[in-house]
Amino acid sequence: MSKIIHIIGGGLAGSEAAWQAAEAGAKVILHEMRPVRGTDAHQTDSLAELVCSNSFRSDDHEHNAVGLLHEEMRRCGSLIMRAADQHKLPAGGALAVDRHGFSAEVTRAIENHPNITMAREEVPGLPPAEWDNVIIATGPLTSPALAEAILEKTGEDSLAFFDAIAPIVHYDSINMDIVWAQSRYDKAGPGGTGADYLNCPMNKDQYFAFVEALKTAPLHEFKDWEKVPYFDGCLPIEVMAERGVETLRHGPMKPVGLTNPRDPTVKSYAIVQLRQDNALGTLWNMVGFQTKMRYGIQAEIFRMIPGLENAQFARLGGLHRNTFLNSPKVLGPDLKLKADPRIRFAGQVTGVEGYVESAAIGLITGRLAAADARGEPMATPPRTTALGALVDHITGGHIEAEGYSGARSFQPMNVNFGLFPEVSITRPEGVTRWRGNDKTMAKRKAITSRALEDLKAWA
Repeated sequence: MSKIIHIIGGGLAGSEAAWQAAEAGAKVILHEMRPVRGTDAHQTDSLAELVCSNSFRSDDHEHNAVGLLHEEMRRCGSLIMRAADQHKLPAGGALAVDRHGFSAEVTRAIENHPNITMAREEVPGLPPAEWDNVIIATGPLTSPALAEAILEKTGEDSLAFFDAIAPIVHYDSINMDIVWAQSRYDKAGPGGTGADYLNCPMNKDQYFAFVEALKTAPLHEFKDWEKVPYFDGCLPIEVMAERGVETLRHGPMKPVGLTNPRDPTVKSYAIVQLRQDNALGTLWNMVGFQTKMRYGIQAEIFRMIPGLENAQFARLGGLHRNTFLNSPKVLGPDLKLKADPRIRFAGQVTGVEGYVESAAIGLITGRLAAADARGEPMATPPRTTALGALVDHITGGHIEAEGYSGARSFQPMNVNFGLFPEVSITRPEGVTRWRGNDKTMAKRKAITSRALEDLKAWA
């Protein structure tokens, strides 16, 4: 094995990629610009520094998607999960870590690995031509010079510098006794049927109560470097509500071109539309509902919408600075840059959200790069696994909306059960009907059991 793998970025994804490639026998140079060049968020020059929360979220691998991702990564020899387990703190069912001990452990492991060389330097643009096996894992704070080089290579609409995230709802939590499927004026766009949106109707009282709740909701407070400018195409809904009580119903909640088939004679005062977000049809995006409301209040307010009273959210809304690729457009299924296949991308810059998800993409790219160095083919993980479901979503499972106005529709995503292919379940013998959330829990257990079985060969 002679080819050197160059990895740019020493965060969770870059560190995991370096570890996986090195463990597979490849020679790795890990380039980290800190402390030569700092960032607005990092406080140290340690690898895999946790700049926000110290929580890796739920560790339940049987009934929680991120817990399943933890377990899959453990079974793949993940350095990030090993360090987290060694430095975990009491946190109930969650995996929380001592951030300093965790980061120190990752740094020590990387610096002491015989196959890894640390280079404390900034890579100011695209990698030199002679680097033929590269992973870019620079995260949401990619340096301006590298971001500019990526833009030049991929095109002006291929890199975003802020999130304009609308909430995403699990389809099976939508009340279809209230909601109906219809496109405005029954217009069938490319690949559409004329019934491509789900519509949640509101009467006048419901609408005014909803607007009032938006206007009084507490908002996230961002540091100066996190703040983003507002553009008319992606205004937070609470900002629109502040501009006048009728603003939303003349914007994303306009009721025109839609007829409720359950009562065609009554015109809705306002309508919230949901658009299919993934090819599986399990996730639906609330159109035009990007928001800076705090997470705790979002679900409460959005459940005021008729048809969403029991909504379960795969992702809540947001609007903040975050550099990420339009991955479905610019990356191949192997996470290689279509415009320059010697380069793979990993981590949050690919459009995954969260510590563990970022590290997971690093794990995959590290293994794929090592296989390339050996001159051997290697597939990505099965899409029935949490690892594979993430890759499938960011490289092809997401649906780009035709004619979508405002911010582009591909936005960062945490791992969730809506990304997995459906699984069939049957009631246990002697059980005549499901009680409470027993069916949901049984379905999740079936998905996680299938995932761990299907992971074995790849891991």
